[in-house]
Amino acid sequence: MNNGQPQTGSVPFPDEAAHLEEVNRRLEQALKEAQADVERIDREYRDSKRYMADYRGEIDPHEMFQNELLLRQTDQTGAFAVLLRDRIARLKDSPYFARIDFQSNNGKEPEKFYIGRFTFSQGKEPLIFDWRAPVSSMFYDYETGPAGYDAPMGRIDGELKRKRQFKIKDGVLEYALESAAHVQDDILQKELSHTSDEKMKSIISTIQKEQNRIIRSEQAGTMIIQGVAGSGKTSIALHRIAFLLYRQKDRLTARNVTILSPNRVFGDYISNVIPELGEEPIYELSFSDIAEIGLENIIGFEPEPDPLEVEDEKWIERVRFKSSPDFAGLLDDYIREMPDRIFTPADYTFGRFTVDSKWIRERFLAYGKYPVKRRLSMTADDICNRLQNENIWQEDLPKARTVLKSLTAMLRLKNTPALYKDFYKWLGRPQMYVMPARNKLEWTDVFPFLYLHAAFEGIKESKITKHLVIDEMQDYTPIQYAVINKMFPCQKTILGDFGQYLNPYHTHTLEDLRRIYDGAGYVELNKSYRSTYEIMALAKRIGKISALEAMVRHGEAPALVKCKNEQDEIRKLKEAVRDFGAGESSSLGIITKTEREAKKLHALLSDECEVNLILPESTHFAGGISITSVRMAKGLEFDEVLIPHADSLTYQSEYDRSLLYIACTRAMHRLTLFYCNEASRFLLLSGHSRKN
Repeated sequence: MNNGQPQTGSVPFPDEAAHLEEVNRRLEQALKEAQADVERIDREYRDSKRYMADYRGEIDPHEMFQNELLLRQTDQTGAFAVLLRDRIARLKDSPYFARIDFQSNNGKEPEKFYIGRFTFSQGKEPLIFDWRAPVSSMFYDYETGPAGYDAPMGRIDGELKRKRQFKIKDGVLEYALESAAHVQDDILQKELSHTSDEKMKSIISTIQKEQNRIIRSEQAGTMIIQGVAGSGKTSIALHRIAFLLYRQKDRLTARNVTILSPNRVFGDYISNVIPELGEEPIYELSFSDIAEIGLENIIGFEPEPDPLEVEDEKWIERVRFKSSPDFAGLLDDYIREMPDRIFTPADYTFGRFTVDSKWIRERFLAYGKYPVKRRLSMTADDICNRLQNENIWQEDLPKARTVLKSLTAMLRLKNTPALYKDFYKWLGRPQMYVMPARNKLEWTDVFPFLYLHAAFEGIKESKITKHLVIDEMQDYTPIQYAVINKMFPCQKTILGDFGQYLNPYHTHTLEDLRRIYDGAGYVELNKSYRSTYEIMALAKRIGKISALEAMVRHGEAPALVKCKNEQDEIRKLKEAVRDFGAGESSSLGIITKTEREAKKLHALLSDECEVNLILPESTHFAGGISITSVRMAKGLEFDEVLIPHADSLTYQSEYDRSLLYIACTRAMHRLTLFYCNEASRFLLLSGHSRKN
């Protein structure tokens, strides 16, 4: 019997080696058949196109119509055949990662279930079960012994007789383990000890029990996931989407899912996960993209600045005010008063017909749930209908657009920019609205402006998106959520970590977010898997996060390097970069506090070696050496991380504590911090080695 460790020199479990050989043979056969189907359908499609082109003038219209329908059907069949072929090709590399033997209470013998990325059957014989299938849930939720799962026909209980875990690469069995709790922990550690990839990978072979519950949750409405750094919350959210696409394929497709990510680099970093799980890529947006969509042809805006680089106290005051939970309430108060404030109806007269102002006002107020411009249009229609009813002499009457023009003239304020300025006058705080350039908004004004625009003219609402994923939830303000709820009135998965907030001037809390989504499902993830125990022990003390539980995967203690001066710090940084180049790690992150510092350091190091500079305008994440700010590093991970300027001046405030926590938790295996003069007070703790 295998003792729980990967064996070398002999093939463990000869039955498993023989089974894999048979599965590989069947996959190879299925791939050849699938490729033949693709080629056959392609030939049929091209032949039909050629026939229709050659005889277009001679074919009967009815026959032409039938041929066009046939072409469309052939095209759809071809797309499905390509999808099937590609899935089989992917399975060939690693067909499955687990086996469970389950005997139901009504069963005479245990049944074997091999679990992989996708379902694979030949005829009526299922050879591999999709990890999302109901029966597969037992692999994640139970050890051997009593077990059960929720099948489409109801609950099935019984006994899990066996659990095995496999590592198959390039169709070759690297190891097979008789699974128990400690063995699964060993496998998880083995997977986590690998070097990082350029893109986030799926975690189907190492999903933990608490993660599986979230992934398989099908509750309607919104789910909020609060997870510490490295808890896998983004990966869990993406796997949950893949699960919902599998379970709800009759009403949910990849085009119905949108993810709101903090920037394009992060969007690129996570872009492989859903396709790797066999689904089409999902649509990715940033808040900047939403601003461009919402403000198109209305007004421009400046991009969000790095808050650490802005020293304007009045700007800071504006950000604090507009990020507060009460701010959205003030906008709602203004919107309630807005009709009386901006619309003064007068009698409408056309020839001998008159519609008095009181009646116009009543009709306008009757449509209170609609935007002002829509209400005016509906009121204009009502006026036209009334005139039509009173027109017993069949006289010429005005068109609805003519009436609407007259009603629009009764508005004191004609557009959202004027209205938004008036809001601050009404508030008695006109100094809170500053335009940095002509016809441009400050970033902090973009979403309040859109919220008011929704009440005045209306806002684009996504009819396609049925599930919205919002990542880094702590970095968005209540008014941003208010706009998102108008644009995406659908089910949501919202995730992040309020221990990793980026803007020191935002004043809302996790409790405020939960009030916005009252009744939403809520889960906390406190176990961190990304970094070694030594790195997370230091990060836990820096962040003062008592609930954080580090995965026990040991490695080097974080190194704290004292430098004589700035030149010495640069020299030691260059030495560390050279050491990385000679090592086995595939990614190194050099993380500065601000983007200004990242640019400066990039200029100093780019002559030494090839270095990627990640800025807000960047679009891709690559391996190798990257220099970036804490702001842009969030969500990413590196084999090694270097943190320059970890001194008492750079990281001194409670907010700096959060930034240092974020920077340290980007490291998977090695962490080195450099400082001159005196180290940050958050580092004056045990748990790291000192170097001179």
